[in-house]
Amino acid sequence: MTAREVARVVETWAPLSVQETWDNAGFCVGNPQTEVTGVVLCLDSTPSVVEEAVALGANMVISHHPLIFGGIKQLCEQDTVAQTVAYSIKNDLVIYSAHTNADKVATGVSWVMANQLNLQNIKTLSPDNKLSDFDPSCTIGLGAIGDLVTPFEAFPFLQTVKRLFSLSCLRVGPIFVPKIHKVAVCGGSGAPLIPVAIELGADIFLSGDIGYHHFFSTSGKMIVADMGHYESEIGIVHKIAHLLSEKNLNFAVHLSKNSTNPIQYF
Repeated sequence: MTAREVARVVETWAPLSVQETWDNAGFCVGNPQTEVTGVVLCLDSTPSVVEEAVALGANMVISHHPLIFGGIKQLCEQDTVAQTVAYSIKNDLVIYSAHTNADKVATGVSWVMANQLNLQNIKTLSPDNKLSDFDPSCTIGLGAIGDLVTPFEAFPFLQTVKRLFSLSCLRVGPIFVPKIHKVAVCGGSGAPLIPVAIELGADIFLSGDIGYHHFFSTSGKMIVADMGHYESEIGIVHKIAHLLSEKNLNFAVHLSKNSTNPIQYF
């Protein structure tokens, strides 16, 4: 199976055509016609992940975040992007990413979060109306919102979130809601969807990269909890692993053992 054929499996689920205009999902490094000997799945392509792939005998890395967003003016191996590109080329690796297409497709990043919380009646939080006719069977857009099977008191719910997502901590705004009924989630940087979550009646919004002033602006309207960018999105690698495992592959699919989270907690 070629890297192009592997990518087609992912794109059947999350087409590149639905990605945001500023995004750079798809092939980043290498020849799509390369015969794949193994795949390593990760959130970020880094030198350590590429080294891991080589050690495993894998020659394709599928990441959530694209390795390259802006233009590269030189490859002097002075930063992690240049190092990753150079090392990949030296070792004939292919690097591919599924980013906002995997964010926006139904059952994507935010839906993975919603399913981890066992939410019911899950819907897309912010549908992309421009893509409303893309697939009549599902809604394309960002975030997800759903109901808890049984309402939780706020503090036990937050403890459950920590346990389900293996979090060492949560940054939480004022807790004024006695019980959580409706939960909104967005993997990654979800702050722009806060007004939508409030309008749809969410009791709590879980995401990453929540700013200081967001905690003020939501007080008395909705609880906001920042669980971390990496922590909210890492579940997508398991989703992609499941997609690939459904195919008759003649190579191994590995989940990277390298945490690429640049943030450490003390």
